[in-house]
Amino acid sequence: MSSQSRPPHRISRREWLQQVGWSAMTLVMTCGGAASALSKTQPQKENAMEGRVPLFLDTDIGSDIDDAVALAYLLCHPRCELLGITTVTGEPDKRASLADAICRAAGRNEVPIHVGAHLPFLGSQRQPEAPQAEALGRWPHRSFSRENTAVAFLRETIRKHPGEITLLTIGPLTNIALLFALDPEIPAMLKQLVMMGGRFFPDEQGRIGAEWNIVCDAWSAARVFTSEVPRLLAVGLDVTLRCRMPAAECKERFHAIGGPLKPVADMAEVWFRHADSITFHDPLAAAVVFEPTLCRFEPADYVKVKLGNDDSFGETSIKPSGLNSPIQVAADVNPDAFFTHYFDVVAHYRHP
Repeated sequence: MSSQSRPPHRISRREWLQQVGWSAMTLVMTCGGAASALSKTQPQKENAMEGRVPLFLDTDIGSDIDDAVALAYLLCHPRCELLGITTVTGEPDKRASLADAICRAAGRNEVPIHVGAHLPFLGSQRQPEAPQAEALGRWPHRSFSRENTAVAFLRETIRKHPGEITLLTIGPLTNIALLFALDPEIPAMLKQLVMMGGRFFPDEQGRIGAEWNIVCDAWSAARVFTSEVPRLLAVGLDVTLRCRMPAAECKERFHAIGGPLKPVADMAEVWFRHADSITFHDPLAAAVVFEPTLCRFEPADYVKVKLGNDDSFGETSIKPSGLNSPIQVAADVNPDAFFTHYFDVVAHYRHP
């Protein structure tokens, strides 16, 4: 997630389909052997006994630094079986290289990484570039084409392991909306969808406001929120804004711990040119996959995304539920417990 303002790039629905969807659609519809070659890591049946969590990460790493901070956490967590990473929004190929650099610093060269959509479904392209790609020259990494292989990769692996996989999304929801549209059975085949996105409760002035991941592709977000996933955990600005750390402390801790946080610290220098802190939006969403009690969740009957041409565009609203709804939105967080958990995980990982 990034708060930087960038020049708008208007696109039509047809352009979006042509530029982000057709190659993936061909792979999905043919269901042939070419797509099967994409998946290299599959969840093991004994995961339930081991307590490991098969997980996909869909990310716009390279804009706000918190995506990279979240990836480092996932690579260090002993229960995370990271099946693959998919990238989304402007310059997704460079974003894939950034993810690869962090994986290599953790000694995890085997993690599959796939490039996804680089344009939103409709509207302005709000983050056409990946600013932190500036750091790539200092870290070993693979290069990627801009072909959208993410959707076919996700679809194939989820279909092979129904009910097992957690999908963690920490960027605009273009890839996921495309996946759900091309294969409507996929949402029900997930174990759960956990996302950093939205803002669901009014502030002291009674305002809600929009959140960046939703605004970047509000039409895709609306599609995903109406999908019938078995469980949806939404971690929004209501709680993530309370998990902020000053730049100086981040630098000290990242450098001291090392491992995958070494390239993250380098990438963070780009972020710190215009920010004096890191808000751990995406790391909090990642953490509740393994420690859901870090947040207090409230059930909702549905989440609605505003799509009008006014200042409310991209705002999310909920209808509270008194039932045990599959939709749960984070209403409160224990920031101290979260930071203790995060740094305990990354500090105790044995880096190669």
